[in-house]
Amino acid sequence: MADYVIVGGGIYGCTVAWHLAKSGADVHLLEAKTIASGASGGLGERGVRANGRDLRELPLMKMAYDQWTTLHEDIGGETGYRRLGHLLFIERETDLATAPAQVWMQNQQGIESHLLTGGQVRELEPHISEDIIGAIYCPDDGVSDHTLTTQSMAKAAEHHGAVIQENAIVTGLEREDKKVTGIVATIDGEDVHIPVGKQLILLSNKHVLPFVEYNLGIRLPVFAMLPQVMALAPMDELPMTHLIGHAHRTLAIKPLPDNRVMISGGWRGQWDSGKGRGVTIPEQVEGNRQEAVAVYPSLIDVPVDEAFADRTELISIDHIPIVDYLPDANNMLVGVGWSGHGWAISPAVGQLMADWVMSGQQPDLLKPFSYGRFLQV
Repeated sequence: MADYVIVGGGIYGCTVAWHLAKSGADVHLLEAKTIASGASGGLGERGVRANGRDLRELPLMKMAYDQWTTLHEDIGGETGYRRLGHLLFIERETDLATAPAQVWMQNQQGIESHLLTGGQVRELEPHISEDIIGAIYCPDDGVSDHTLTTQSMAKAAEHHGAVIQENAIVTGLEREDKKVTGIVATIDGEDVHIPVGKQLILLSNKHVLPFVEYNLGIRLPVFAMLPQVMALAPMDELPMTHLIGHAHRTLAIKPLPDNRVMISGGWRGQWDSGKGRGVTIPEQVEGNRQEAVAVYPSLIDVPVDEAFADRTELISIDHIPIVDYLPDANNMLVGVGWSGHGWAISPAVGQLMADWVMSGQQPDLLKPFSYGRFLQV
């Protein structure tokens, strides 16, 4: 019997497993497919970004900044972390008018932020469109390789004694009164009972929503989406050197180490029931590419190399995660609804979640993400 049973082999499941295991706890992690097979893996890199983030997440991002710089040493594995700096481009006067308030707020939270003029932006990014009139700049923002990081984190957890079991589909919850005593998982075609000694930690992304509704009768205020990501064909020289966002365009750009440009930002794919996975929509791919061309005109003739929409994300209704215990399962900690931007804060949140289950005390930094914020007072 494991003290702590974790469901989900993405970055959150693996990070919590690592923290618990290195503290000496007995940890068993179950993943329905393979490590990093969901939203914590896939094409390109993920942003390690504070710029433009929800105020309630900024203290976590401040904590995570320092963790990212040494994470590869701490876990003994590669993360691909690069501190590129993030530029949030501004084209409209209405967005420029609100930018000073955002810069002030981010600096008050310890996130170094600067409002740049159009000329100052061009000193950093000389190939941008003439329509860019300013930008909010966070020099400490960056990127990391999400697949590599998640796999390294899993190996680090195993090094400290965590048991990781792939191809284990968790289907059922066993309870006595309001305490979870075990789970049922399908492994190699057979239903297996797995007892829970102290805590169950549910971090399985898209699986959380139906699992909680079926077993606890709770419909969490989150919904699924299929975010689209693409990479353009390799170029001799990339036109950008920073992580790029935009104040009003649906756009995020990353310069990849293989001399490709990664483009994303919120465009969506659709579910293909025949293939059993998400697929891209040609019009959405081209629309996302055109948004990138609008700010970097030199990309106009660069074709799409590959595009995917097969990694489901869960989005909470207020776009910040739910990290909490739920009614009728007082020893099951749930993390869900990362809203496509949970990657950057994962080192901090994973550590705090591990501290919470071991100590029984909710960390102050996680209180804004309580399930109770949706309930009538």
